[in-house]
Amino acid sequence: MAQQQNNKEGTALIQKRNSNSRGSLIAASFNFINSIIGSGIIGLPYALNQAGLPLGLILLILVGFITDYSIVLLIKGGNLSGSTSYQSLVQSTFGFPGFLILSALQFLYPFIAMISYNITTGDTLTKVFQRIPGAFICHHNSFLIYNSLDQPTLSSWSRVTHISVGSSLIISATFAVAGYTTFTGYTQGDIFENYCRNDNLATFGRFCFGFSIITTFPLECFVTREVISNVICSRLLSKAEHVAITLLIVAVCTALSLAYDCLGMVLELNGALSATPLIFIIPSACYLKISPGSWFQSDKMIPALLIIIGLVVMIIGLIMTGVFPQDCSHGVEMFYCTDVNISGTVPPK
Repeated sequence: MAQQQNNKEGTALIQKRNSNSRGSLIAASFNFINSIIGSGIIGLPYALNQAGLPLGLILLILVGFITDYSIVLLIKGGNLSGSTSYQSLVQSTFGFPGFLILSALQFLYPFIAMISYNITTGDTLTKVFQRIPGAFICHHNSFLIYNSLDQPTLSSWSRVTHISVGSSLIISATFAVAGYTTFTGYTQGDIFENYCRNDNLATFGRFCFGFSIITTFPLECFVTREVISNVICSRLLSKAEHVAITLLIVAVCTALSLAYDCLGMVLELNGALSATPLIFIIPSACYLKISPGSWFQSDKMIPALLIIIGLVVMIIGLIMTGVFPQDCSHGVEMFYCTDVNISGTVPPK
């Protein structure tokens, strides 16, 4: 009974929102790109620094293709089960325990992302104002954007996914390569930490990036509030509850971001703990369980492989994050910074 009630309430929330507005493929793609390209992009040059340029690019492209595939797989699973949300899909597949696990992950990822946004915004915009007077997880937003389409079909969703992930991959790869080749071995977890405080061009970049992060913050807050509404309240929120829960989420997120401001560590933890199961494991597991036929069919080989890869990446990632934490150079000027207002290439390390 509790499972049916949660499923009905989640569906009711989706239907109410969808009845108010529908969007085009372009609008959906824009929202999806905005969801994909968050604060994590400024850590990509550091990833290339750790992996090396050739291997780093290969891994970036590979994750892009896996993300594209798993997003489409997620909606396929939703269509097979008649589900209209990520939560209802997992609940219909793995029952209430699966619903609770996914809800925890769906809350953790955007919540930790909001912390990283606060760190990014506080760092970048603070430096901007001092001068004038800071990839790919989007599954938690997939059903929200899919149900906003004028014609929510698998073919139209595939086009939105290919456009969004492809565009995000090009933007991310360009940013990662440019950042890494500029600073090579000195590349920091937050690429903006590589630039000097008196660099006007970098200051303008901080402002633009900080502004873009501010526009993404409400989308992540919406997801966390929706999870709380579905899991704890199991009904539509009143206006007072809506405001109270939103203020509570923002307050806790802000407090944590003020207490710990090392962006690289936050991004690594969120990637291993939340993003990996949301991208690799859960969509594949749902599809394998609800689709007819044997698991050894050709169309099920890739989802099965993604589950194995996801488990390995998640376990190793958490171990590496705990045993070898990334050094944080937050607020420290690099040795090559001088009083000359110039952006230049530093010698290789």
